[in-house]
Amino acid sequence: MKKQIFTYCLTAIIVITSFNVSAQTKLDKRFVGIEAEINKILKDNHAAGVAVAVVEKNKVIFAKGFGYRDVENKLPVTANTQFAIGSCTKAFTASVLGILQKEKSIDFDKPVTTYLPDLKFYTSDLTNHITLRDMMSHRTGLPRHDLSWYIAPDTRDNLVKRIQYMEPSAELRQIWQYNNFMYLLQGVLAEKLTGKSWESNVESKIFSKIGMTNSNFSVKDLANYKEPALGYNVIKDSVIHKTPYYDIAGMGPAGAINSTVMDMSQWLKVWINGGKLDTVEIIPASYIAEATSSQMIMAPGTPTTEKPDIQFSTYGFAWMMASYKGHYRVEHGGNIDGFSASTSFFPSDSIGIVVLVNQNGSSVPSIVRNTITDRVLGLKYFDWNADMLKAKAKAKEKAKEAEKVSTSNQVNNTKLSHALSEYVGMYSNEAYGKFEIFVKGDSLFAKLKNQNWWMEQFHYDIFRPYNTEEGIDTADKSPIRFQFNTGLKGDIESASLFNFEPAIPAPIKFKRTNATKDLTADDLKKYVSSFSLAGADIKTYLKENVLYVLVPGQPEYELVPVGNHKFDFKKVAGYAVHFEVNDKGDLLSLSFVQPNGNFKALKK
Repeated sequence: MKKQIFTYCLTAIIVITSFNVSAQTKLDKRFVGIEAEINKILKDNHAAGVAVAVVEKNKVIFAKGFGYRDVENKLPVTANTQFAIGSCTKAFTASVLGILQKEKSIDFDKPVTTYLPDLKFYTSDLTNHITLRDMMSHRTGLPRHDLSWYIAPDTRDNLVKRIQYMEPSAELRQIWQYNNFMYLLQGVLAEKLTGKSWESNVESKIFSKIGMTNSNFSVKDLANYKEPALGYNVIKDSVIHKTPYYDIAGMGPAGAINSTVMDMSQWLKVWINGGKLDTVEIIPASYIAEATSSQMIMAPGTPTTEKPDIQFSTYGFAWMMASYKGHYRVEHGGNIDGFSASTSFFPSDSIGIVVLVNQNGSSVPSIVRNTITDRVLGLKYFDWNADMLKAKAKAKEKAKEAEKVSTSNQVNNTKLSHALSEYVGMYSNEAYGKFEIFVKGDSLFAKLKNQNWWMEQFHYDIFRPYNTEEGIDTADKSPIRFQFNTGLKGDIESASLFNFEPAIPAPIKFKRTNATKDLTADDLKKYVSSFSLAGADIKTYLKENVLYVLVPGQPEYELVPVGNHKFDFKKVAGYAVHFEVNDKGDLLSLSFVQPNGNFKALKK
């Protein structure tokens, strides 16, 4: 899933090793010394904790926790600690369809509208031709559009309705582009075919059949679990701090599962053994073969000088394939606020590895996975931790250079075009939902469903956002920019968002409407009066604690308070009245704000 845009942390961490809770009587010689390696990886990457499990054929040969699931209370990670697994969820969602492919004869190559007739994409051509196979292998032509579900989470049905407004950035089947909404749709399709929720489908068709008794689907269930991991993030290179759980119930099929490495070991056994657990078929073998075969090229995947034995990069159904030092690897990662994960297996070697970490956007899962892979498969040693630290340092320098370029374009000492209060309102987009801009103190803030962003003026009417959930860290520079746009009437009419997704170079425009304000009857009474405009008598009055304005020869108009002595016409878009009040609070005039101009009526 998408990485959290801004995260914060305050405390340092001491890495410890928890007691091994799996039933190991004798340590496999391939894991001798692994504790020291993993502890060093945690320390060097400033990670709170990690749980690891390794499966060979039908047996868990290693399962252990390291570090803390709760840093503040020094609670250790064990093999039964529960983590959010993020996009490792996708394999469960797609597998439900794999099971239904056999049970209900679903055709992956028919247009998906065969099963979801009300579904619409951006163009009729896409609507008529996108198939389940396209959705499962991320080749629909749609980029991520992740800002939609991230800043404005909603119900599953409402999120699906947004898809028709999401513009593609490539032709159908032209390139691979990861898209969480396509896995949301798969969950919704399963719901329609079975009459059960996505959660019920995964529970009944997978969890209950393979003994995943310590797995669930919501942050509420995660928090109430007997041994939950808290999520953490790193700022200022080394400072660790708890980050709130992110509720993605609406996008559940794309990444809402929480699990333990012991439960995930059961899942790996199914995939290692061709869809069976012991002798019981859980997932059809025909689906397993397709899911772990190349359906779409992700990237060139050519070997490099530094890593000549890691080759090709393709995608199946919720799995990524590569050649790792001559071994066929199937893998998928997962990221959601405060958590990172990796689930992988080597079909020809009957080996599976799951790594769960309570660190946001972490490289620890891949470092630990590769370190263990080399040990289990008896491959030549490579210092994956040092390699990643070197890559991080390069990325940091690159980010600094990008910030220098951005700052070089900044114009200093510019002023806003409007008073802060005039930027206030609701901003909406059919594909991306809505957010509210409000004023607090001397600053603008964006109110999202799950968090608030402080808006730092970059220059003119362009702002840079910072998450405020754990305090404002101005060292964490976001590339996102908000540009507020002025309309012909002189009002702020929209905000354009830039730089939030590389595949979407064009800005996304959010239309502004005034946010309604609750006023008491006493508050409204001060706007009741008579006014004169070009000889016409204008009246404002209260009726059942609602303010109305009456112009001779016209119907009465109900007014909706939007703040700063301004009221919108409730049923006439683009029309408003603005009352002028002096410093003592005395009413002076009323101005009609209309598309054809402003007209001032003086108080009698």
